[in-house]
Amino acid sequence: MLNDGVIADTIWTLRVASKRTKAPLWKDVERRLLNSRSNRREVNVDKLSKFTKEGDVIIVPGKILGAGNLGHSVIVYAYSISKLASRKINEAGGQILALTDLIEKYPHGSGVRIIG
Repeated sequence: MLNDGVIADTIWTLRVASKRTKAPLWKDVERRLLNSRSNRREVNVDKLSKFTKEGDVIIVPGKILGAGNLGHSVIVYAYSISKLASRKINEAGGQILALTDLIEKYPHGSGVRIIG
């Protein structure tokens, strides 16, 4: 279970990245994560499969769940990922990045999409 400290750290990281890079993507993700827990998105692996293509870079400002299959590799950051979803993403050749790694690799948010 994620606690308030984790969300506060995540929001702080996004806020700093937004101010440093002036990229609107980080502010948008921050705004979405500030929603109440019941209003955060839950996205199944199946939805990732439908709305992405090979090599896409995706942010899910909520949780990724394991229903469905993923037939191609994607690079993903999500606030929370179920064990089954994590396994399916990795088996498809995908990669799960930490938020700090994602910000470092794509500081201006170019080519990064939000799903959810």
